[in-house]
Amino acid sequence: MDELNYKIDLLTAMNRKLESSESMYRFICETSASAFLFFDYESGREQGYDIRTLGEWQHFFDFKVENVRDMELIGEVYEEKYESDIRELLFLEKKKQTYGSLEVKKKDIKDFHLIEVNVTYDDSGNPCHKVVRFRDITRSRIQNEDLKYMAYYDMTTGLYNRNYFVQLASGMLQRARENSETLSILFIDIDDFRKINDGFGMVVGDEVVQEFGQFLKTLQFDENVVVSHFSSDIYVMAVYAPCGNRSVENIHRLIQERCARPFHLTGNIELSLTCCVGVAEYPEASDNIFHLINFAEIVMFKAKKNSGKNSIQYFDDDILQSFLQNVEIESKLKTAIHEKAFEIHYQPQFDLETGRLRGVEALVRMKEKDGSLLSPGLFIPVAEKNGSIIPIGSYVLEESFKTYSELSKRYHIDFIMSINVSAIQYKKNGFIDEVLALLEKYEVAPEWIELELTESVLSDNFKAMVEKMSILRDYGIRVSLDDFGTGFSSLSYLSGLPIHTLKIDISFIDAMLED
Repeated sequence: MDELNYKIDLLTAMNRKLESSESMYRFICETSASAFLFFDYESGREQGYDIRTLGEWQHFFDFKVENVRDMELIGEVYEEKYESDIRELLFLEKKKQTYGSLEVKKKDIKDFHLIEVNVTYDDSGNPCHKVVRFRDITRSRIQNEDLKYMAYYDMTTGLYNRNYFVQLASGMLQRARENSETLSILFIDIDDFRKINDGFGMVVGDEVVQEFGQFLKTLQFDENVVVSHFSSDIYVMAVYAPCGNRSVENIHRLIQERCARPFHLTGNIELSLTCCVGVAEYPEASDNIFHLINFAEIVMFKAKKNSGKNSIQYFDDDILQSFLQNVEIESKLKTAIHEKAFEIHYQPQFDLETGRLRGVEALVRMKEKDGSLLSPGLFIPVAEKNGSIIPIGSYVLEESFKTYSELSKRYHIDFIMSINVSAIQYKKNGFIDEVLALLEKYEVAPEWIELELTESVLSDNFKAMVEKMSILRDYGIRVSLDDFGTGFSSLSYLSGLPIHTLKIDISFIDAMLED
């Protein structure tokens, strides 16, 4: 009797353990937001296969599965409502496979399911168990699509972003190499976009960027044209084998035609745009996609500088050599500034009526490693572009004041020291204070210092720049206007300028004796 009670207690404990395990597995299945179909082959065909449904079955189906015919019914449901036939996957054991999966999309709406099937086999290769899992992956699929969109597309315009464009353009470049074709890169920049932002606000500026970007998107005639938004008002296009409607000339014509019509923006704002385009092509310009983009940008800026607004410029070898020269000069400038490898030459100025020395003009030269001197016509434009003209200009001011002080004390003479001042240097805050500090440091009378300014300083904020001239003049410092005739070229405004000296550009007097 005790032995019987022991066996009963043992069986009871085992049943409780099985019930606990089954409860745990059911709980796991039901909280997984998936539906499971368990198929037990070992129960035997004679007794009827043991088929169970677990988890969120009602979320996926409005019927129970009790036999093989119901399995066929699942396949019919998915064939009717979804874009894939899953019956082959449901009966994976027919091909003796252990695992299979398929992602299916519901027709007409964004509803995605992932179906996974696992089958186990005995030593003889007969199926033992099969588990089919139905999982709703709509939310994760949409999240992945959002992440993919953010990774590949620009949020402002919906065009390809910079990184993905480089990836696509690199593939097009590889295809051009293999097929001996041409690849054109177009660098497009809206003219005077800063004025739009300043005048109408950034919201209108963003709308302009969107509208223009949407127009450029219409120029993607096929997979051989890719358009991207790089930043602000800058767009870049890649055109494989440009010809016909996707030739560079036709694309530029279409851009000009669209820009000839105003863009209608919110708030009844109408804006007409122009843009400049730079073009670099493989294989002529480079076989590197980054160089092609860079060269297209360079010639775009060259188009703005040489031709003004609404123009196009193609890359050529002369532009490449000029670019490489500027890169080399920029590298030399960094070294020269660090090592102070500059020297000042003083060009005498004579009074033609008396023949007496009026003064000298300080001219900066940059020393190369071999001892030769680099012309300021080569390194000054580069220095003005990259901002290194500021330390160079400060060096010239300091050395010129120092030299004047030494010469005037040694020879007991007074003369005018003319010093060229860059527009960038002149416009910076603290320029006047810097000059006054040097006057005091080297004990120089202000009337013997003449600062030479070019007409370009007047092109930006005319009133403020003239006021600055007046302040210098009030301190007794002489002001000279250099290169007259290359900027405003107008005599009418001269009477209102607080200047002492006018230097007429050489282009006006070159042919004076003959003409």
